[in-house]
Amino acid sequence: MSESRKNGSAPNGSQQAAKKKKALTRVGDFELKKKLGKGGMGEVFLARQVSLDRIVALKTLSKELAKKEDFVARFLREARSMAKLDHVNVVKVYAVDSYKGLHFAAIEYVDGKSVQDWLDKLTRFSIGDAVHIAMVSAEGMKHAHDQNMVHRDIKPDNILLTTTGIVKVADFGLAKVLDDDVSMTQSGTGLGTPLYMAPEQARSAKTVDQRCDIYALGVMLYHMLTGKLPYGGETALELIIAKETGKYDTARKICPEVPERLDLIVDKMMARETNHRYNDCAEVIKDLAALGVQNDPLSFVDGALPTGIGRSVSPTTADMGGTAVSGGPLPTSRQVARTAKVKQASRTWYVQFQDANKKTVVDKLSTGRVLKMLQAGMLTAKSQAKVSSDGSYLPLAQFPEFTEAVERQVSRQSTDVRREDLKNLYKQVERDQKKITRWRWLTRKFRGLVGGLSLVIWLAAIGGLIWLGATYGKAVFDYVGQAVTDKINAPDDATDDTEE
Repeated sequence: MSESRKNGSAPNGSQQAAKKKKALTRVGDFELKKKLGKGGMGEVFLARQVSLDRIVALKTLSKELAKKEDFVARFLREARSMAKLDHVNVVKVYAVDSYKGLHFAAIEYVDGKSVQDWLDKLTRFSIGDAVHIAMVSAEGMKHAHDQNMVHRDIKPDNILLTTTGIVKVADFGLAKVLDDDVSMTQSGTGLGTPLYMAPEQARSAKTVDQRCDIYALGVMLYHMLTGKLPYGGETALELIIAKETGKYDTARKICPEVPERLDLIVDKMMARETNHRYNDCAEVIKDLAALGVQNDPLSFVDGALPTGIGRSVSPTTADMGGTAVSGGPLPTSRQVARTAKVKQASRTWYVQFQDANKKTVVDKLSTGRVLKMLQAGMLTAKSQAKVSSDGSYLPLAQFPEFTEAVERQVSRQSTDVRREDLKNLYKQVERDQKKITRWRWLTRKFRGLVGGLSLVIWLAAIGGLIWLGATYGKAVFDYVGQAVTDKINAPDDATDDTEE
């Protein structure tokens, strides 16, 4: 009986093993080829999407995370948001779904290496290659930022390079899911990578904006240029404390061949205070492109193809004033600056402000006109503007074109106020001084009068005493002498009377 059970159980066991094997080799429309690795969320497989016959990377959630309904919901929501991103420099999301309790996202498979892999091999990149990677990464980041998506884990591991030298930013949105999960945060894997993370992200990962990605990209650019990280520490806490100080050796100090302007760009990207950093990736791209030092194609990738970075007029470079023709020479920084100024001056704005009669009006003005009105004081820091008729009004200071002019006006107004305050202060001091002078004059006069009266009184008193002495002196003297004589003689008379 026992033998028959053994014989009977073997086929059942084989069937279960076969079923298990089948489940591991096929997930819905995706046929698993091999395991690529394991990440913070779960395992990653190389797979083929059967219906479209294309190779993808399949990211699956671990069993532990799959038990958390809130996390699964965020994972699916963010993955679907990622699927809306469509940019050559952002890893695409093809599908997100669940299959028999297994949650997964099918992502574009990048046949190549990460920037971290290349840094491990080369230690550091040439200036041209480092700037190229930073510019293209910023292009991809800008596209996602425009969709209100913040990565929050920009690092060399998440910047991929294809075999033809194309830069791809990976894991947009999925990094946000990791940050939002409390248990992941407690385990130390959900707050991004401390080596590249912005200081404000360590304080509160849920309140950061796109500038935290710019900070991380700045640290990555620093790393690519120097082969070192700006901050260090034995623990994550020591690293965060070091970042709070904002003190580090500049890239140019470590690597003297780094141009001074590039060194300043890196410093601005890595500014400790968010309001001292670049506001968006378009500004980063503009300043890096103005240097004209980027390599195209990447020099260290065999078989790399030109990407046209800094040459072709993409929507981003068009916004920043790029006019270079594909395949032509790179524009000089002076040409870029001049073109940018021309485009800025010709741009039209819808400006809302108060006129001389304190009435709120809206007018269409060019950039140059707005700047002139700010200079003349016709527009103030309270004035607002928008680019299109259906947009939202924002204070002028929030637009890069007017920030400096508004700051100058506020500074000028503050100076005028201070001057007016000083002028009023001087007038008040002058009035007070006149009062003090008049009071001193009156005091001196009064003291003089009192002194004169006192002298007259004293003289009158002395004169009176002299007159009394002259008039009644002899009589008083005789009277006193007689009284003394009587006093002397009086006792003798009394004694005689007693004896009688």
